[in-house]
Amino acid sequence: MTHVDFGELNAFASVAEHKSFTRAAAQLGVALPTVSQTIRALEERLGVRLFNRTTRSVALTEVGARLLADVQPILTRLGEALENVNSFRDKPMGSLRLAVARPFASQLVAPLLKPFLSEYPEIRMEVVVEDARTDIVKSGFDAGIRPGHQVERDMATLRVAEPYRLLAVAAPVYLAARGWPQAPKDLHAHNCIQVRAPWDGALLPWTFVNGEQRIEIAVEGSLTVNDADVWLRCVLDGLGVGYLPEPMVAPLIASGALESLFTDWSGERSGVFLYYPSRGQPPSPLQALIDFIETRRRQGILWPTAA
Repeated sequence: MTHVDFGELNAFASVAEHKSFTRAAAQLGVALPTVSQTIRALEERLGVRLFNRTTRSVALTEVGARLLADVQPILTRLGEALENVNSFRDKPMGSLRLAVARPFASQLVAPLLKPFLSEYPEIRMEVVVEDARTDIVKSGFDAGIRPGHQVERDMATLRVAEPYRLLAVAAPVYLAARGWPQAPKDLHAHNCIQVRAPWDGALLPWTFVNGEQRIEIAVEGSLTVNDADVWLRCVLDGLGVGYLPEPMVAPLIASGALESLFTDWSGERSGVFLYYPSRGQPPSPLQALIDFIETRRRQGILWPTAA
């Protein structure tokens, strides 16, 4: 009787799901050569080829597709059984993969990692900072963190940060050289640093709200970036005006490193959310993160709320 272990079948199912050895290795948390060797050993033991491989694609063979159909329900049930055992532990264990959109990785998520992993030392966590709007299911993530307006409707969500504003800001050195705009329309005469969305390449609009009034300013400038941290650095260096999330710039405004240009006009964002597939009970490492975030929110020690 041919002996096949759970790790081999799990690796096989992961490669089949992602149609990629590289993405399967990322999901499984192992090196790419390990996945390749595991699949090769499985094929040799079974005496059949499970995948057709080229330099550009990976596809199941007919026998591979049949094997996947047979083992996938078994792997699902086995995973559920192991998760049920995990629920009886004092502390959950297992892996947790999280996709985090910029700029929330350093400002919002990074400060949570030490207290979370100290409280749950048997959880192995991977945080991937992603610029694109990653499909967390296809990419093998347990959950993601991004602004509310970017979350798919079929996802379960947990608010991580309250609604916040976007503020037009500039460094004192820039304002000393170029003057102080008094209203959003005055930005036409200023060097505005624009940001291009990594997911589709579009320039993000500068839309300002003041009560019932709403205007969009077609700003121009000598510099365009696609990363919020670079954007902030350039504004601090006096290269131009930026339009950034208030929680990112509030400490810099308070210290005098930046000036908020308009007190009455700002952009609006719905907040930041943890999101995850809504079907089924979350795995225990993810449930631990959900409970941890809910506790931190009640204690008021996540991102600052909008003023």
